[in-house]
Amino acid sequence: MGFRLANVAGRASLVDGDHYFDIETVSTGWLPSDVMGALAHRDALSELACVIADREPSGQVADVVLGPPVTRPQKVFGIGLNYRDHAAESSMVVPENPLVFTKFPSCLAGPTADVEMRSDFCDYEGELVVVIGDGGKDIPAENAWDHVLGMTIGQDISDRRAQFAAKPPHFDLGKSFDTFGPIGPVLVSTEEIADPGALRVVTVVNGEERQNDTVANLIFDVPTLIAYLSQITTLVTGDLIFTGTPSGVGAAHGRFLVHGDVVVTTIEGIGTISNRCVRVADHHSPGD
Repeated sequence: MGFRLANVAGRASLVDGDHYFDIETVSTGWLPSDVMGALAHRDALSELACVIADREPSGQVADVVLGPPVTRPQKVFGIGLNYRDHAAESSMVVPENPLVFTKFPSCLAGPTADVEMRSDFCDYEGELVVVIGDGGKDIPAENAWDHVLGMTIGQDISDRRAQFAAKPPHFDLGKSFDTFGPIGPVLVSTEEIADPGALRVVTVVNGEERQNDTVANLIFDVPTLIAYLSQITTLVTGDLIFTGTPSGVGAAHGRFLVHGDVVVTTIEGIGTISNRCVRVADHHSPGD
């Protein structure tokens, strides 16, 4: 049995149905309340998840505001153009190797947090996000799933104006504004997902479906990405990989986000994140 991990007011909690259970409380202090600290105890979390149904819940999930289920990752990777249809709609060549960029960890936000926009050229990108468990270096692709703690949902919000303000583009800067990385609602361990290689990603903006595809269509699948990245840098517990977005992004169709838009992304077996877009200020480049 696996587990579903949530961040409730900065405290690690297990979710069972409509209820959440504070991990430090139900483990009588054996497991830490710190979210990042809890990630290092995979087996203990699974064992605790087997017995929490008999414990007193800490509260109802519907009554709390969840934070990001991974709070302080050392590294956050993004993979660009990882669906052929998205590469085509972007008029870009399908990459021969993973197109990797980084998102600053400071961009992470909760599953219902507002997205704060600073231009009229912000875009949505619904994605499956992989959370590393046991880290490692030079991980073989055939063993890669053993190094995955679980998965969550992410929005790789992108300010296209900032992204393409220079040549080559600033993928990292344009995708790392504060609040540009909503994730959640929970981290679902791999044991809880029947086929993690075939999850469906659906993104809806103001009730209109914009993206709908399955991660089975990734150009570079999760094991390939882990093997590739771990040749370059040692992966550690809590590292995140935004695996890429399907076709249907706003920039390809001239449909950028505006104040008041609500972006909802759902992945079967994980849940839903819903983020309201708020225009807070203007971002000025030196060349303006």
